[in-house]
Amino acid sequence: MPLYNQLKEYRSKLGINQTDFGKMAGVSRQTISLIERGDYSPSVTLALKLAKICEVKVEDIFQYEEDES
Repeated sequence: MPLYNQLKEYRSKLGINQTDFGKMAGVSRQTISLIERGDYSPSVTLALKLAKICEVKVEDIFQYEEDES
């Protein structure tokens, strides 16, 4: 799926590790890791929660790009 994100960059700016970030969002460290690697697309609710924690818009973290084929 062509969903790209900059979650790791925003999390790093906050100085929060994956475990604590996951606790703040109500998910596991593994979920945060999967999202950051692009191996998991979060629900709309989780994406909104992550953006709120980072104090940015969802579109600042997540970008969707169509396949050109």
